Amino acid sequence: MASQEVLQAFVQAATQGSFSAAARKLGRSQSTISAAVASLEIDLDLILFDRSSRKPTLTPAGHVMLQRAEEILAATSRLEMTASQLAQGVEPKLTVAISDTYQSDRFEAALSAFEQRYPDLELECLIAECDDLVALVQSGRAHVAFAEQQDSYPPDLVSSTVQERTEIALFVSREHPLAKLSGIDQEVLQQHRELRLATIVNPYESRAKGRVWSAPSYLMLLEMAQGGFGWAPLPRWLVGRFDTGTLQELQVRGWPKPLFVDALWSRLHPPGPAGSWLLSKMLE
Repeated sequence: MASQEVLQAFVQAATQGSFSAAARKLGRSQSTISAAVASLEIDLDLILFDRSSRKPTLTPAGHVMLQRAEEILAATSRLEMTASQLAQGVEPKLTVAISDTYQSDRFEAALSAFEQRYPDLELECLIAECDDLVALVQSGRAHVAFAEQQDSYPPDLVSSTVQERTEIALFVSREHPLAKLSGIDQEVLQQHRELRLATIVNPYESRAKGRVWSAPSYLMLLEMAQGGFGWAPLPRWLVGRFDTGTLQELQVRGWPKPLFVDALWSRLHPPGPAGSWLLSKMLE
């Protein structure tokens, strides 16, 4: 098996265009580069360079082996970086729980930077809402969560507000009787089925007045509303992204409502370096 130094000599000789340029790039002598390439050719039983002209050029086999050598060097670099991060305490896997309440340009930008900083770390994203998000962080199933802001949290959780906001409004199918009404108030709404969010851990936390269908995700509520089964409070961005013109926003006093988003993490099992880095990017 060729050493990393030999492969580097070959790759630099090929990309720099000469053995002397490769030597300058690597801080070695030209004879060292030539010997490294020659030994690689012997080991592979292939001629990698055509030396018939003043400047050596890659043979067809050399072009193929250059690609493979670059892949090996890149993999070796990732291996060394991952080992270094793990030795420093970087978690091998990061689980982030997020809410469908809002679409975050900040989160998407943070993920792009995260991928560059931790390319080999496994990232898991979970979708949950309200109390389900809190339970995921409390149990340690998720290291970090971004949730619809609540008035208070359990004492074992830490929260910090993300400098983003979203809006939630009332929507109904265009074929629903409510879509034809104006001056809608709460009394009118109660005459029709409400499609409401219900968490898995606390499905009956608050009782609604009138007929109710519930689901643990906004996307499921959106599909119910599209089916004409009732009216639903939905994030405006979600309707804009996934509805095909079948829903209509209701004009009701007090709606739409602004919603703020909190970052959550546990005091008992706080996120490691990677999770802390992602939090800092979201909160900066």
